[in-house]
Amino acid sequence: MLVQFVTALQGVLGPALLTMAYSVLLSPGNSRKKPASAYVRLLGLVLGILAALVFAGMRAMAVINRRTMINMPTLWACVIVNMLSLALVICASSAVHNGKQHTKFMLVLNAVAGTSLGLTIFRALPDVILQLTNFVEPGAPMFTSDMLLRALGFLLGCLTAVLVACIFRSLRATSPRIAFTVSSCLLLALIIIQQVTALAAVLQNSGNLVLHGTAFRLMAYLYNAKRSLTIAQVGIFLLPALGSVIAGYKMPLQAPDLAQARIHKAFRRKAIRGATWSLLAIIGVTTALTVGVQQAYKQPVLSPPEAYARKADHIAIPLSQIGDGHLHRFEYKAKDGTLMRFIAIKKNGGAYGVGLDACENCGSAGYYERDGKIICKRCDVAINIATIGYKGGCNPIPFAYTTAQGNIVIQTSTLDALSAVFQG
Repeated sequence: MLVQFVTALQGVLGPALLTMAYSVLLSPGNSRKKPASAYVRLLGLVLGILAALVFAGMRAMAVINRRTMINMPTLWACVIVNMLSLALVICASSAVHNGKQHTKFMLVLNAVAGTSLGLTIFRALPDVILQLTNFVEPGAPMFTSDMLLRALGFLLGCLTAVLVACIFRSLRATSPRIAFTVSSCLLLALIIIQQVTALAAVLQNSGNLVLHGTAFRLMAYLYNAKRSLTIAQVGIFLLPALGSVIAGYKMPLQAPDLAQARIHKAFRRKAIRGATWSLLAIIGVTTALTVGVQQAYKQPVLSPPEAYARKADHIAIPLSQIGDGHLHRFEYKAKDGTLMRFIAIKKNGGAYGVGLDACENCGSAGYYERDGKIICKRCDVAINIATIGYKGGCNPIPFAYTTAQGNIVIQTSTLDALSAVFQG
């Protein structure tokens, strides 16, 4: 659930904030009335979402298996259109304020903003949408508690991104417009940086661009800093939040007219409330994309090895020691000095599963127990406990053993012959 939440939040947040920013920047003052040209921007939003759904569906069905032919032209278009949009928005404050006198220019502004929205959404949402294909594990029933938790995490991530954008949008009524304009332009600049970095990576991988030295290190740093850039996109709205607080405290509470005094008091309360919610939103998103991501992708720690009796040529493990149905891990030092691990578990029906703490696919990563399931640490696949002791797939590599006098007996020569699995 947490993985789906943080992934959806990070993927949807940028487009949600950009949609909100255009809504504020291209609306005159605090007016609730939309200019007719705003519907052009809405059209771009809708087309971007539909195109993202189609593209994600084609990728899921493997209709498109070479994304470079789509990524390269759309990234070029994103960079060009968003840079044009940024330049127009910076120069358009007077035209937006007097929208009725600049209807043609407003139409151009909204058309460019709509194209910017559509392209940005098309680039950002397919990876989020493709999470839907991971809700059900292969071979598992359609409706399970795990599937519902993943769906809930995905939905909460999307809704949280939209809610954060709505909280920031509420600042438009109390924060100076210049503060909101600066933050929105910085947001657009950060999105452009992400898109330029992605384009450089695609060109580098395709051989159309060769970067060396500082330029390559900068591209690699920015490419790996996607989460930090998303946090920065949220953090820049601290500026209008501070502007809202300042405007609220500058509003005089005393006025000759009692009604006017009430209006001033209401403005101050609204300004402080909006800033407080915005600060909480910034802290919440930052926490989710740092601590939350760390917890979601935290590498599990393997349980410590247990003791056993070792004779000259064999190992003896009492059946009572592993009879609780849980995973038990053991360590063995091979004749060549290699430290090896093997596991044992009691299966249903009284049988025992014994094998190396490694598999042919994932090597010596090992297994751990989670919610009664045995999970491969490297690929996170749940192993059918009934198949432990059998060769194939991500199952632990089996080896020969016997049971005698209430013990599992393993010949040391058997383990010595498998030491290469834990080398390198």
